[in-house]
Amino acid sequence: MKLSVRVPATSANLGPGFDALALALALHNEVTVDTDAGPAVTVTGEGAGELPEDATNLVFRSMSYLAREAGGSLPSFHLDGANKIPLERGLGSSAAAVVAGLLLADRLLGTHLGPDRLLEVAIDIEGHPDNVAGCLRGGLVLAHLSSNGWRAERLEPHPDLRPIVLLPHHERLPTVDARRALPRQVPLEDAAFNVGRTALAVIALTQRPGLLEEALEDRLHQPHRLPLVPAARALYQDLRDRNIPVCVSGAGPSLLAFDRGDASFPDLGPGWRILRPEIDLSGATIS
Repeated sequence: MKLSVRVPATSANLGPGFDALALALALHNEVTVDTDAGPAVTVTGEGAGELPEDATNLVFRSMSYLAREAGGSLPSFHLDGANKIPLERGLGSSAAAVVAGLLLADRLLGTHLGPDRLLEVAIDIEGHPDNVAGCLRGGLVLAHLSSNGWRAERLEPHPDLRPIVLLPHHERLPTVDARRALPRQVPLEDAAFNVGRTALAVIALTQRPGLLEEALEDRLHQPHRLPLVPAARALYQDLRDRNIPVCVSGAGPSLLAFDRGDASFPDLGPGWRILRPEIDLSGATIS
């Protein structure tokens, strides 16, 4: 049996929506499992020579996690990952690996988990909800903890949104380091500021993109993470000065900007890679 899963990159937080908002982007990893081939793990593309090619690979570990939870056993297989999502750049590479592993294991084990249960297991492994929710559902998502567990509401992004992903070549930021930089407590006025900006962000991303410049402002995580990545901080401020809507993508160091067509975009030079992906409306798919 051969199974293939396609999982999108995600840009989470989207400014004020810390651990809640995420946008799926048409930048994909494709992971294939072949149960008729000899057991092995191979990685090509982004992360080749860096990601483990053994049982410690995150896709493999996620498959094993679901097998333990379901009380089943996986067959022997060859796992091949063809990756286009950069590592440690705030684009949900670990969430994509987790989702890929769970979808493959769900099909191999015949557990037939529903979308909400898949989301909950993915969050158990990943540790936070926004990236895995966006990867699973596609489009724009709002993740929240309900009385029945983690849930994600799918929102339709405005058709005029034109994302621009700005990746620094020489800065990387592991999520664990980015989370360590966050304060354990925040002033009430900052929390209230983010509540208002998050509501505004939902309106801007779905109905009125002209509000994005203000809507992406944040006081909970961006002011604490940008000092860890000086090049990204300098570009962030430059784009803000040019009235270009911009936020830190996930934990960073990549930035997510939106092309409005009425503001000049600076020449970033050789230290940056610029991507203009479409919004992925489908989410993770398996065949």
